[in-house]
Amino acid sequence: MKYKLLGRSGLKVSELCLGTMGFGTEAGWGADKDTSFAIMDEFINAGGNFIDTANVYKLGTSEKIIGDYISHHDRDYFVLATKYTLKDNTTNPNASGNNRKNMMRSVEESLKRLKTDFIDVLYLHIWDDLTPIDEVLRGLDDLIRQGKVNYAAISDTPAWVVAKGNTLAELMGWSQFIALQVEYSLIQRTPERELIPMAKHFGMTVTPWAPLGGGALTGKYLRGEQGRIKPESNRLNERSESITRVVMAIAEELGVSPGNVALDWTRRQGFQCIPIVGATKVEQLQDNLKTIDVVLSDEQLKRLDEVSAIQLGFPGDFFKEEGVRLNSFGGFWDRVEKR
Repeated sequence: MKYKLLGRSGLKVSELCLGTMGFGTEAGWGADKDTSFAIMDEFINAGGNFIDTANVYKLGTSEKIIGDYISHHDRDYFVLATKYTLKDNTTNPNASGNNRKNMMRSVEESLKRLKTDFIDVLYLHIWDDLTPIDEVLRGLDDLIRQGKVNYAAISDTPAWVVAKGNTLAELMGWSQFIALQVEYSLIQRTPERELIPMAKHFGMTVTPWAPLGGGALTGKYLRGEQGRIKPESNRLNERSESITRVVMAIAEELGVSPGNVALDWTRRQGFQCIPIVGATKVEQLQDNLKTIDVVLSDEQLKRLDEVSAIQLGFPGDFFKEEGVRLNSFGGFWDRVEKR
């Protein structure tokens, strides 16, 4: 395993992040404690140190399992990322949302479940479209100054909100968001319209969730295997099936799994990217870990890009028009270095 810097920070994290939403057996699915421990053993033995969870995963069981595990290991080796926003109870109107009160309460509860004194990376989980971004940033900065959190990050939030937040943080001398977590995969490329260009501008690392499209890109649904995706899901529509067939064809050419192909594609898109690979079985993680040795050719990347291409809409597609490039660059568009 190689290591990357997380955003504009000196924090070194493994090139794959272990997603633990499935640690626990609530709701009739997931990995029990022993299996979860075995998955983390496999990840650590491969050199992984970056683990992603949230206060709500499996009603808190995910954090508890991780807490039990790291209590028997070197805490400082792990880079633990968790999240706040979503409810962990329904007792009052401030037990959810982005507000400072819920942030502080959620962090204290996460620290207890994780059996640790600090969280390495704290994500705002989902934008509530209510709380002022300066309230969020000042709260996160206070937690960092208190030593309870090391770095701030954000997930599932409009690009303009994140941009405003990081600009304000820079102005005020507060801690900026260093990572952006969004759904991104061959079958979900819409973040390329605004979110990913924004992340590149601010030097943020993108940590995609569902980089395998909920398992669709592994080809298991085309093979007739059952899963948790609903039949009406966009991950199972005609476009997704067409993309998956190309993924499977390239996997056969390389002698690797379709999942390896889909994951490597996300890592080769020209921005800082660390996919979150979830697993409820050891063999799932073992296969995902093989991705670090996969190298897609330019021709294979082009095939994947073409079959999964989306319309960027305005202004993304507008900027690509020849007339616009001619006027904006005076005929030098293809001779000028791009950031």
